Amino acid sequence: MPSALPDGDVAPPDGALPEAALRGLGKRPFGVYVHVPFCATRCGYCDFNTYTAAELASSPASPQSWLEGLRAELTLAAKVLGTPPAANTVFVGGGTPSLLGAAGLTDVLNAIRDTVGLAPDAEVTTESNPESTSQEFFDKIREAGYTRVSLGMQSAAPHVLAVLDRTHTPGRAVTAAAEARRAGFDHVNLDLIYGTPGETAADLALSLDAVLAAGVDHVSAYALIVEDGTALARKIARGALPAPDDDVLADRYEQVDTALSAVGLHWYEVSNWATEPKAWCHHNLGYWHNADWWGAGPGAHSHVGGVRWWNVKHPARYAATLASGQSPAAARETLTAEDQHLERVMLELRLVDGLPVDVLPEAAQKEAHRAAEEGLLDKAALAGVNGRFGRCVLTFKGRLLADAVVRRLT
Repeated sequence: MPSALPDGDVAPPDGALPEAALRGLGKRPFGVYVHVPFCATRCGYCDFNTYTAAELASSPASPQSWLEGLRAELTLAAKVLGTPPAANTVFVGGGTPSLLGAAGLTDVLNAIRDTVGLAPDAEVTTESNPESTSQEFFDKIREAGYTRVSLGMQSAAPHVLAVLDRTHTPGRAVTAAAEARRAGFDHVNLDLIYGTPGETAADLALSLDAVLAAGVDHVSAYALIVEDGTALARKIARGALPAPDDDVLADRYEQVDTALSAVGLHWYEVSNWATEPKAWCHHNLGYWHNADWWGAGPGAHSHVGGVRWWNVKHPARYAATLASGQSPAAARETLTAEDQHLERVMLELRLVDGLPVDVLPEAAQKEAHRAAEEGLLDKAALAGVNGRFGRCVLTFKGRLLADAVVRRLT
């Protein structure tokens, strides 16, 4: 039976979408996200929909049943979409996709090719844990058709990794990035987390030096968020660790931006830096520009033509639902015009190109000009050129206060 979440509508068992949602399909970028729910261990800060082998020990769920379910969902996607547009981007995330090995990731990409299709020049990314990769791994996934690798580095300081419960050795991420380069990957990303309890400016400098030594063309750096229900949240609640400090987080962000900008890695989204537009993560740009994507896998979210839905979370239920011939969607919602406007402001404002000011109502446009006077938005960009409407582009100060600027413009 189809199920519903408190904030969503019942999802039809066949996964069918309204005709209005399918209108224009293919005229917008189309991506495929694949969620791999498996991890070797659970990191203390993570609240993603992931499971260790121990957590699945009493369950019929396995990588093989997950892959069978994935193939079934992608077949369903092709049916629901009619004549699906070939995917412009693919992003395999998790979890730890590299635990599937090169053979498993090759099977994932082949499943996409055989169902919805893959554009000839598609960007194809997989996340990887440095500890579950090797030169052979990168050689084989490059041969399979992956074009981009994102490596979870988090920090180069051992004591910071220990607080995060990360299992990789500090230097392994840099070595893995070099292996990916040798395999022929032009686009390699390293993920950093800053603001971990106990991290100093010197610790972050060590991490940044390691990133720069790796010679990657893309860096993602995120402020640590303490999510409810995680081991890290419990440690902070009982006083074993201090909570992240907003002023320290701002200092760390400035440290990241200064170091990366100095060597030609420029921000294009508040938490992402790259050497040039070709190095940007175009799959994520699809999210930020409200394009279409099908999210396959347990707990994955999808969006097509203003309809958003999300799958059941547990891998066993996911596989069983698809084996019974039904859609794994737990619930869905149709975005109103107001919803879509709010999301456009929230997401596009985070980008280096900003948000066209003329999409804002008059009151919000006035607020944008006040924000520019306060140094939160770029005055020149807002003024426009040759009488044309300008754009709301965050200044450095505005990036530090991006959420507050969004609230002012909505």
